[in-house]
Amino acid sequence: MKTVRKTLLHLFGAMGGGALGFKRARVEVAGMQGEWECLGSIDVDAKANRVFARRLGVPALDLDLASREQYIAIHGGRQPPEGWREATPADLRTYCRGIRPDCIFLSAPCKGFSGLLPEAKSVSPKYAAMNQLAQRALWLVLEAWPDDPVPLILFENVPRLLTRGRPFVDQTIGMLHAYGYLTAETVHDCGELGGLGQSRKRCLIVARHPEKVPNFLYEPPKRPLRSVGDVIGRLWLPGDEAAGPLHRVPRLQWKTWVRLAFVEAGSDWRSLNRLAVENGHLRDYLIVPEAHRGGATAADPRFEPSAAWHDGHAYGVRAWAESSATVTAKLAPGSGYGSVADPRTGLKHNNCFRVVPFGEHAGTVTGGTGPSAGGQAVADPRQAGAAFAKYAVAGWQRPSGTVISGSTTGQGAFAVADPRAGMHPQRSAYLTGGHYGVTRWGDSSGAVSASACHDNGPWSVADPRPMPAPDEQLVCLIRSLDGTWHRPFTTLELAALQSLFDPEDPADVLAFTGAMTADTQSDSQHREWIGNAVPPDAAEAVAGEILRTLLLADAGETFSLSAASIWVRPYVAALQLARADSPTGANR
Repeated sequence: MKTVRKTLLHLFGAMGGGALGFKRARVEVAGMQGEWECLGSIDVDAKANRVFARRLGVPALDLDLASREQYIAIHGGRQPPEGWREATPADLRTYCRGIRPDCIFLSAPCKGFSGLLPEAKSVSPKYAAMNQLAQRALWLVLEAWPDDPVPLILFENVPRLLTRGRPFVDQTIGMLHAYGYLTAETVHDCGELGGLGQSRKRCLIVARHPEKVPNFLYEPPKRPLRSVGDVIGRLWLPGDEAAGPLHRVPRLQWKTWVRLAFVEAGSDWRSLNRLAVENGHLRDYLIVPEAHRGGATAADPRFEPSAAWHDGHAYGVRAWAESSATVTAKLAPGSGYGSVADPRTGLKHNNCFRVVPFGEHAGTVTGGTGPSAGGQAVADPRQAGAAFAKYAVAGWQRPSGTVISGSTTGQGAFAVADPRAGMHPQRSAYLTGGHYGVTRWGDSSGAVSASACHDNGPWSVADPRPMPAPDEQLVCLIRSLDGTWHRPFTTLELAALQSLFDPEDPADVLAFTGAMTADTQSDSQHREWIGNAVPPDAAEAVAGEILRTLLLADAGETFSLSAASIWVRPYVAALQLARADSPTGANR
């Protein structure tokens, strides 16, 4: 078996999600085993480039691909810094060490075409320049190797590129046709291509040079989406220090935690509008602290979206068995399905609460999880019948049950609720010991003894602190009515949903964390990189089909019979041999 390596260059490669997928791809065709050699990535984000280098083992080039006019528009009219210059086709050739890549993968900034951006804002000078940046990068590629064209070019973006960005797409395809390429516009779900735990729709413009690649490019097989729990359930529990800083539970406002607790799993903010509120408080529920007895009413958690906000899903909570929504750079509890109903609530936590229906009694709540250690118990008023009651306690003012021969600790009339403390008035030492004493919040405490306990001295305190204020930032656990913890995804979990590491390989998890945090501890920066990344598992599926196509071209196999769909209908003809009467190879 002959090993054949095909070369790949990434533009706007960022932290290297797509590059990782290409690196893993392997195919066997006509006695050849194909694999990819990554030449590197070119990106303006120097920190992201260092993450790329740590994960791929290939240095990335810090280079701004914008023109001077685009730079000024993107940066709000600010001139480039001293030493800045426009990139040239020669820069690409030099960085690739004189090697003409077999494939170039562009994942250009897509904010201007994203549905998360209002359409009026998308046509502003800043975002218009960002869109043009993608075209300029493509022009640099086409001009870098004009006499030896790159066989395949992949241009990845958001699906709205084909609608909101239709003029941009037509111009881009026109430029590719002018350089002799055939093109196809495809929309796919990365989740289905990579078997991810999220649904992530993306657009891919595939351009092939028919003189270099005359054969079909087939669509990768689709796989079922995985559930959220199947992916993140393989990680440590959120907040576990062993998982590192990316696995912290985000600090949210108390009112946000309450809202998440009352959102039904699999739904969003619209669940909150079904709650009954009287005088600004919930009528039918209490929020009961698990750290001590007692209860408090919950303020109105209902949420009214902005009148200008049409397609968001604020406070969306995914069920554990569902797949996730698309992981974006700005995914948060208030701006999408950024939370999960986690059934694992057995972790230690300082701020534990549960939702209790108003018509029910709150059980005895302590830090434990079993009946003998703080689990739920109930004061059951029902008698056990004519025989006897298990663990019966007779009230001081009530008659006892029948005294039977088996009146022991487990059955019969064996116990009484005695209100007498048993303290004789003459026991002066006991009287001055402060037993069951409660210290005021503003007082100082007495000397703490080795045997200090609530019943042998003033070892209790009148704590005036109420439930958290609505805007107080904290991490807390509220057990929702379904028994789960509705909480935001951690940064590490979002990366797992993007398939950026293997959740079952602790070494890979820690290597990923180390690469991400070496230059910055900014959680927002990490989430931006993760949300913008191409999922490696989906990229691997695409890379395998492209590698197969290139190897077939090398073998002279211009046609192969396959049960897979040609990528992608209804643009089949765009990937077939150019007709003799169509010298430009126009898209058909």
